[in-house]
Amino acid sequence: MGIDYEKLSDNEIIELIAAKDDDAMQFMMKKYGGIVKKEVRTVYLIGAETDDLIQEGMIGLFKAIRDYSPDKGAAFSTFATLCIRRQIKTAINPSNRDKHKPLNTYISIYANSDETESDITGDMGLGDSDMNPETVIIAKEQKSYMEQKIEKELSSLEKKVLRYYLEGIPYSEIAEKIGKKEKSVDNALQRIRIKLSNQ
Repeated sequence: MGIDYEKLSDNEIIELIAAKDDDAMQFMMKKYGGIVKKEVRTVYLIGAETDDLIQEGMIGLFKAIRDYSPDKGAAFSTFATLCIRRQIKTAINPSNRDKHKPLNTYISIYANSDETESDITGDMGLGDSDMNPETVIIAKEQKSYMEQKIEKELSSLEKKVLRYYLEGIPYSEIAEKIGKKEKSVDNALQRIRIKLSNQ
């Protein structure tokens, strides 16, 4: 009789993984794969495919499972999110080492406008070493710039599609909500990406 991983805590499953239980590893990768997709949805990377970023995020998740230690005091989900963000950031940053540039080669879209400084830097995947005053100011400038660009460049339909997309709603449900076909949703997202990537 197999193990019912659903009934186990994350810490118990990680102990099984440490004991070379491949099924436990598969379970955790699947369980937290949604976090990867959510993080990738908030990042538009010029010249990179979403699949590439998902792959990087899954590498971050794998590292989180491998390196997690319960005695550090953080819940696994918190640690995993941090590792995923850092891995995606690592994949993005080699293409642009100029930290002083107002906009990097990626554009981070923020779901709402009521965020604090920690929310902004957290959404960018910045670690403590990056949280200097200059970085925080640049992050605020990026956020303000993107909000203005979204308001100016996107049609009302595109704004709706973007909002639903960033909430993690599937194409089929977005299409239903806006009364269009799935292909129209895909086309709208392609236009959004082009408009927001055009510096």
